[in-house]
Amino acid sequence: MRLAVIASMKSGLEQFIYREIDELANRGIAVRLFPTKHRRGLYDPRPEWDCQRWQWWKVLASQPLRLISMPIRYLVVLIQAIRYGAVGDFLLAAYFASAMKDIDAIYATFGDRKLFVGYFCKQLLNIPLAVEIHAYELYQNPNSKLFPVALGACDRIIAATEHNRSVLTDRFGVSESRIDVVRYSIDLCDYQPATKFVVLIVAFFVEKKGHEILLQAVKEMGREDVEVWVVGGTGGSSSVVDVEAMVKKMGMQSQVAFFGKLSGIALKAVYHACDVFCLPSRVDRNGDSEGFPNVIIEAMACGKPVVTTRHVEIPRIVEQILVDENDVHGLAEALERVYQSPSLRRELGQRNRELAEEHFSLRNVGHTAELLASMIEPKLKSSPKTLECDDGDTEAPREESHSQLEHAV
Repeated sequence: MRLAVIASMKSGLEQFIYREIDELANRGIAVRLFPTKHRRGLYDPRPEWDCQRWQWWKVLASQPLRLISMPIRYLVVLIQAIRYGAVGDFLLAAYFASAMKDIDAIYATFGDRKLFVGYFCKQLLNIPLAVEIHAYELYQNPNSKLFPVALGACDRIIAATEHNRSVLTDRFGVSESRIDVVRYSIDLCDYQPATKFVVLIVAFFVEKKGHEILLQAVKEMGREDVEVWVVGGTGGSSSVVDVEAMVKKMGMQSQVAFFGKLSGIALKAVYHACDVFCLPSRVDRNGDSEGFPNVIIEAMACGKPVVTTRHVEIPRIVEQILVDENDVHGLAEALERVYQSPSLRRELGQRNRELAEEHFSLRNVGHTAELLASMIEPKLKSSPKTLECDDGDTEAPREESHSQLEHAV
């Protein structure tokens, strides 16, 4: 079967539409994709789907040829499009028509412009037409006058819910016998209950953060239930690394999730959800090192076990678990140790919270405030009794009490 699928790709395909087309193709249907909009996004069409991208100047330039090839039918359908205010949909359908001549059926994935383009294609080519109705088309259709006409021309109407079928029947007078309810589908092997051991790293994509060491260590563990959550992106002053390319090169795409740069509640959520935080810090090829990684502080404050390296200041604070820099095997063993023992994870998390309270509370800012105030007080004590104004006159200085100064600081 050769199927023309009319869909929108305003930011790639919508996930559930992509999933449906993919499964149709997996079942041996030859899919040809006709997008009403086409921009790249998260779910782009597979190359074998033969996506018919277009440009308006090409659409307009093709119309004389369409008119010559089918003059009467072209004009009849054009007049109908003008009457229903759908000339743009007609022109696109006429452009698509030349690539649909060997198609067995047309499938409009929504009952909006996708349906209208499909409707005009059917009028021009006399090819069977099916449409799937989701929701908004029933309540906020972009062309409410053409919608019932196009529905009437459909050879099959698929409703995503029983409620949609009722609306189609009650409001639009569509016979129930023409409507099939087909609910959304999902690959139940891909989406199923699973227990994962989550290793979190939060860091710029730079060499000194040790992403490659972490990925190699997790690969050495050889456990499919271990996932690495990567938060961060390019930035910082060290040598930039392509972490996503590393993952692909190691064949670890199924074990690594990229979250991008996070802040606020979203960042706290991944800290709270992980099983262990890991940052294999190291000296990079340019000699750049860490100060004390703030992300380790955040993980400790969230009561999480931390696996990291004996790097600069880290061993002065983090009691365990520490490995040498660039030690892939040692890091794999450390992660395995934490993986094997929930009680150890709880123990380390509790101790790390205590260390965070001891070393990293907001008392530190208070100490900074005291230091700043101590610089200013001697100057106030030694300031002159009078201040000279611009015109040569003098005035008494305004004094602030030490308590006022400290409050301001």
